[in-house]
Amino acid sequence: MSPAPSAERHLERAEEWLEDASLEDILKFVWESFGNRACLGTSFQPGGTVILHQALRLGFRFPVFTLDTGLLFDETLALKNQLERRLGIEIESVRPARSVAEQAEDVGPALWNRDPHLCCFLRKVEPMRARLASADAWITGLRRDQSRERASIQIAEEYQPDPGSARRITKFHPLARWTREDVQAYLARYDLPQNPLLARGYRSIGCQPCTRPVANPDADERAGRWSGFDKTECGIHTFVAENI
Repeated sequence: MSPAPSAERHLERAEEWLEDASLEDILKFVWESFGNRACLGTSFQPGGTVILHQALRLGFRFPVFTLDTGLLFDETLALKNQLERRLGIEIESVRPARSVAEQAEDVGPALWNRDPHLCCFLRKVEPMRARLASADAWITGLRRDQSRERASIQIAEEYQPDPGSARRITKFHPLARWTREDVQAYLARYDLPQNPLLARGYRSIGCQPCTRPVANPDADERAGRWSGFDKTECGIHTFVAENI
C-alpha cells in the first residue's frame, strides 16, 4: 500500500488510497484531517460499535452521538448505557424538536403507520441536519453488503446535510468493504456487547414500531424495516453522492 496522503492534501487525492486502507488508517486519516470536527453517529448496530471501539483504542476522541427518536427499543437504550460504562464515554442523544406525544397532537397519532417517510423526516432527518450543522465530517457504520441501496457507497463521499443550503461535509464509511462476518469476528475478538434483539431474528434495529424480526437468515440487513412500505432507508443516508 502506498503511504497515506497528508492531512493537508485535498481529499480528492485520498480516494484511491482510502479504498485500500485499513480501518485503523482510515480513522487516523479522518482524525488528522478533521479532529473533533468529525463526529461519529451510531444507532448501536454492530458496525458502529466496531468503529467506536477502534477509534478509542487509537486515542481518537471523536464526538459520538445517536438519534434518540423517542421510539427506540428498551434494549437499544440499555446497550447505549452499557457501552458508555464499558468504554468510559458519554454518547450524545440527539432528539427531535417535538416529543412523540407532541407530534401526535400536531399530525395525529402513530404517524409511522400512515406516513413513515414524514415520521422519519421529523424524528431523524431534521435532528440529524441540526447535529451536522456544527460538523465538517460524519463517520458512519454503513457497509456495501448490507443492501442493494448501499452497495455503491464509497469510503469517503461528499454529503449535503440540507438540500436548502450549499454547505457540504465529508461522509466517511470506514467499514464499506467489510462483511457481516468481519464485523462479528471483531466483536468476538474484543468481547463487545450487541443488541440482544439480533439474536431474536432482527437483522437491524431501528424504531420499535417500524422494525420486525425476519425469518429468513439470509435476508439482507435492511429486511424487517418498515414492513409493508416501499422503504428501506430512513432518509439520513439518502442523497446524491459525489466521490471525493
